[in-house]
Amino acid sequence: MRKFAENMEFEAERYYRKAAEGARDASVRQLLIELAEAEAGHESLAHKLTEAILTSGAREKEDETARRMFVLQYVQPGLAGLMDGSVSTLAPLFAAAFATHNTWATFLVGMAASVGAGISMAFAEALSDDGSLTGRGSPVIRGLVTGGMTSIGGLGHTLPYLIPHFELATAVSIAVVTVELAAIAWIRTHYMDTPFLQAAFQVVVGGVLVFIAGILIGSA
Repeated sequence: MRKFAENMEFEAERYYRKAAEGARDASVRQLLIELAEAEAGHESLAHKLTEAILTSGAREKEDETARRMFVLQYVQPGLAGLMDGSVSTLAPLFAAAFATHNTWATFLVGMAASVGAGISMAFAEALSDDGSLTGRGSPVIRGLVTGGMTSIGGLGHTLPYLIPHFELATAVSIAVVTVELAAIAWIRTHYMDTPFLQAAFQVVVGGVLVFIAGILIGSA
């Protein structure tokens, strides 16, 4: 709010000065210049009050609040989407891969699963909470973040199946899955204060179970 107030004073000053440059009447021009100078004084006063009143403890508290809001509004929805896209699409993708041994068919299945999951997760997140009670921010933004990260999570291990050679495409896809799971574990450690080994274990167990399920179903 402080930065918003300072920016508002700055914009008002700039507006008055710009208007003064285009004013033809001398009295009007003088009035606009005086208004611009008054706004400049307000901006300076706001800045001085900020420096005088805002203690280091208060600034740390504000920074922590800002970090918490960032986690609630962006990191949590994005992480939920990335986990869902990276894990839930493994089963249909690898089931199609081992059932057909056709890289193009597998790619199409992965694309459909990733895009469909992204749309589903976007609506689920946007409609689950309007942010008025929880303070989690705009439901539209959270929905877009969740849906986008869901699709990205699924597309990561789907794109390797553009490689025509089945064994190579599968090896690259598995490598991408490993990177995705490591990224999820790191995000949980960095933003959710979850120990890395615990986060990695939880993510890997879930991913491996879904991966095995996909292979078994596809090979049946």
